[in-house]
Amino acid sequence: MERLKKKQLNLKHRKARVRSTISGTAKRPRLTVHISNRHVSAQLINDEKHQTIAATTSVGRKEKVTITELAIAAGEDIAKKAQKAKIKSVVFDRNGRQYHGRIQALAESARKNGLEF
Repeated sequence: MERLKKKQLNLKHRKARVRSTISGTAKRPRLTVHISNRHVSAQLINDEKHQTIAATTSVGRKEKVTITELAIAAGEDIAKKAQKAKIKSVVFDRNGRQYHGRIQALAESARKNGLEF
């Protein structure tokens, strides 16, 4: 149990370190990503007004696909919602996780669909 507490504490520190350097604005909101064991969610956040501009999640999808495929779909969806909100450029918040695997798949999918970061 002590090992799990240490892992959670390390993640909390990494997340705080990343968040201390990045912030979203109206012109360039923060794209934050959360990936659990089953679902993927992404949000565009304006930190100046503490407001969520757009959000997407995989909760409620019926397909049987891998989490990486859900991340790719979430990247496409958030990019389309950003275009509707007339947003072209964002700041990427990986939430203390490595830019690797599912996080990378979501980011590349969003880039292919028009977001710049």
